[in-house]
Amino acid sequence: MSRRLFRSRLLSSRITPRTGNSELHNQTETRSAFQLRLMAAALFVLLAFVLLFVRFAWLQVVKHKEYITLAEQNRISLVPVQPSRGIIKDRNGVVLAHNFSAYTLEITPSKVTDLEDTLNRLSGLIEIQPKDRRRFKKLREETKAFESLPIRSRLTDEEVARFAANSYQFPGVEIKARLFRHYPQGEVASHLIGYIGRINATDLSNLEASGQMPNYRGADHIGKIGIEQRYEKELRGIAGHEEVEIDAGGRAIRTLRHTPSTPGKNLILSIDIELQKVAEQAFGENKGALVAIEPATGGVLAFVSMPGYDPNLFVDGIDPQNWNELNNSPEKPLLNRALRGEYPPGSTFKPFMALAAQEGGFRSASAALPDPGFFNFGGHVFRDDKPGGHGVVDMYKSVVVSCDTYYYTLANQMGIENIAQFMATLGFGSKTGIDIEGERPGVLPSPEWKKKRFKNPAQQKWFAGETISIGIGQGYNSYTPLQLAHATATLANRGVEFKPHLVQHIEDAHSGAKTPVEPKPSKTHDWKPEHVNVIHRAMAGVNKEGTGARAFAGASYTSAGKTGTAQVFSLKGAKYVEGQVKKHLRDHALFIAFAPVESPRIALAVIVENGGFGAQAAAPIARQVLDYYLLGKKVNQPARELPDEPEEHAHD
Repeated sequence: MSRRLFRSRLLSSRITPRTGNSELHNQTETRSAFQLRLMAAALFVLLAFVLLFVRFAWLQVVKHKEYITLAEQNRISLVPVQPSRGIIKDRNGVVLAHNFSAYTLEITPSKVTDLEDTLNRLSGLIEIQPKDRRRFKKLREETKAFESLPIRSRLTDEEVARFAANSYQFPGVEIKARLFRHYPQGEVASHLIGYIGRINATDLSNLEASGQMPNYRGADHIGKIGIEQRYEKELRGIAGHEEVEIDAGGRAIRTLRHTPSTPGKNLILSIDIELQKVAEQAFGENKGALVAIEPATGGVLAFVSMPGYDPNLFVDGIDPQNWNELNNSPEKPLLNRALRGEYPPGSTFKPFMALAAQEGGFRSASAALPDPGFFNFGGHVFRDDKPGGHGVVDMYKSVVVSCDTYYYTLANQMGIENIAQFMATLGFGSKTGIDIEGERPGVLPSPEWKKKRFKNPAQQKWFAGETISIGIGQGYNSYTPLQLAHATATLANRGVEFKPHLVQHIEDAHSGAKTPVEPKPSKTHDWKPEHVNVIHRAMAGVNKEGTGARAFAGASYTSAGKTGTAQVFSLKGAKYVEGQVKKHLRDHALFIAFAPVESPRIALAVIVENGGFGAQAAAPIARQVLDYYLLGKKVNQPARELPDEPEEHAHD
């Protein structure tokens, strides 16, 4: 063996052990890295399980109630159960508003592809008139697309069966059973009863603001005006609900739980509907208003605004044609004249002026003054209605013959501040607080009022001459028939004042228990009895020997009254000849009354727009109303307008 080969082997044997140690070292490092990776993976898996456990605990324990509710909602649907609306009755139990059940054909526009084609095809099955289409179009414009809207109401059984057999052809169209509101008296008392209508955006906003929205889930209608609006909370009732199990397609399978609704409460009004009919009929074709009040309680016996309207037109949503006819009519049938009409009181203001004069110590009942037929103030002549005057006039005669000159001088003597102060205590120029929305306050003129009324400083100054016209109920004077009737009732009741009200009792629909609206005096005026006696005696004289004598001739009861004529425009001193003045410019006729004088059971105020003189047009209406209420006498025809007085009348 050569030396070179030996060295080579020796070197090889020395190198081999070193190589083995290196491999062992590498394996150790690899094993350590693997173990680290394994531990990291194990920690990651453990952390993932911890997170899953925490999430599981969060969902199953902490959020259990919330998610079980959501799960139930996916399976259970809450269907609102609408309450039956309360009934409205008059003081004798006559029904003025009630409900009935009927079927309605309804369309959800968002679920219908071609609405016009659907309507045309539906017309082949069920009669759909042009007015139905117009009303439906109007409802679409006022509501949201996903709401169900009626196209036809009060379907017959035959129509229901016909549609049911073909319903598969009309997706988005369905028949629903609903309660409908009905006003059996039609136009009679429409302004006081009001009506219900479909809930609009304004109603929703008001319900949200008042926190009542939960009670109106699924509801379509709400009271709009009149008693229906004012007593909405009592009439509405409380909605119930049904828990209905549904399938994946949203179809009801069964009812799981039923919470019944609570019906609304019934209202018993102070109104006598037969008296209301007599009063409305007495107006005939005339426009105007009448308010009759029971002095001892403040209960309103009749509340008339003519012309009226049929509230049934509004229940399903009024169609545009009917709406335009009502809204644009020159007769203004939608205007509640008794509540919102503001008129000069004319000579019906004089009894209150006479009482103010006595109470303020400005003039005694026996004080008399000559009436030359005019009153000269500052170079301006204020004329009496009778040329040549009424001779010597005391307080009694001033009311009986309606002497203007007497009250021109009285107004000048009292001054506007004293007049305004006394009349304010009677409620003139402020709302009475009657239980119906929309009342107007009227205008009780005074220097303070004029400053607020006019922006121009030159117009804000009160002139002494303006006070003169105030004394006879003209000038800036402007009051509602309700205010005039309220003041008359207070005068009849000798200063004991009650707030006028329309609802007499609230009745529980289940038990029939009645909660009375207690008539409590809102104010008692400290008037001297002898002063009130003078006014009562003078107003009784009006119907015996004065301006109301012809209208009350032959009456078997004693009544007190006062005629009034209110100018629509000024003739600037010229003579007023009714036949020469256009109808809409003729004077308004007014009359106030109460009876029997000894123990008043009824007090009223009447205004006939453009009716001429109070004795001619308004007093005969009052006579028919008093005859029916006190004697049960019904004429069944409009009050006969009396012929005009023979004298020519002049106006300031």
